[in-house]
Amino acid sequence: MRQYCGWFAGILWLCLILAGCGQGTIPDGNKTYIYYVNADGTGFVKEEYDLPDGNVREQIAVLLKELRKETDSIKYKSVYPEYVDINDWQLTDSDLEIDFSESYIQMDTAEELLLRAATVHTLEQVNGVDYIKFTVEGKGLRNSEGKEEGYMNHDSFVENTGSTLHSYQEGSLNLFFANKKGDRLTEEVVNVRYNSNMSVEKLITEQLIKGPSVEGAYPTLPPDTKVLGVSVRDGICYVNFDKGFLNMDYKISPEVRVYSVVNSIVAGGETGQVQILVNGEADVSYQGDVSLEKPLSRNLEIVEEKEKD
Repeated sequence: MRQYCGWFAGILWLCLILAGCGQGTIPDGNKTYIYYVNADGTGFVKEEYDLPDGNVREQIAVLLKELRKETDSIKYKSVYPEYVDINDWQLTDSDLEIDFSESYIQMDTAEELLLRAATVHTLEQVNGVDYIKFTVEGKGLRNSEGKEEGYMNHDSFVENTGSTLHSYQEGSLNLFFANKKGDRLTEEVVNVRYNSNMSVEKLITEQLIKGPSVEGAYPTLPPDTKVLGVSVRDGICYVNFDKGFLNMDYKISPEVRVYSVVNSIVAGGETGQVQILVNGEADVSYQGDVSLEKPLSRNLEIVEEKEKD
């Protein structure tokens, strides 16, 4: 992927979370909605829309056109500024990629995030669209740390009210990385400042990809791994990686790698188990050693004991 400038000030996830996962989410039964921004520009208004029959591509084209339309309402308006154009879009399997004109980067952070979230929520309702990716003149969007935003779905956004759009908080995370031999986990406490609209589970996952910062700890996830979705349901955290999760140059045991994710999320999140998916599927076993067929609980037996002073 060609690099897109790290122009965004930070990750500000917003809007309401939609229940469920998998193929296109249609809220409230079989109804379809267009997502608009409210008059204050702080949140969304969803209006029911009679989506005409047609194939997947025809319905995508219709919804993109509706998203860009001016409205007659004084309570809500389109999330698309007049100066932002869509160059093209492509659907590959169930992955939709939308390419914007260079004027996209003229939006301020709040405008851009509202546009992104409204577009994802609207288009994901099409049966046949699972993930959506934004590019600008062919270059993928990148966050403030230079990592590509990648594909998004409803799990990329957590519940938000307008008053907390720019709310940040500080905290510490207990992350588990590999030791030098790659046969056990070592714990690192990381202090972070993050937007309150990002789920802790997603934050933990991104910090694991970022890697350790202390001597004697080694990464457990490839740096080019993409997170396709993180959601929590019924006490289980579902983490969906792309196939990059399967590639690792540094030799560590499969068990250490898997439980790096599980232990870190259980320690810092609000769930007791973690289900790891790769491109939406749970492999029967990871590298022939660790079963990913069912959610996993944390494993403290492979964590190194801290040396006493």
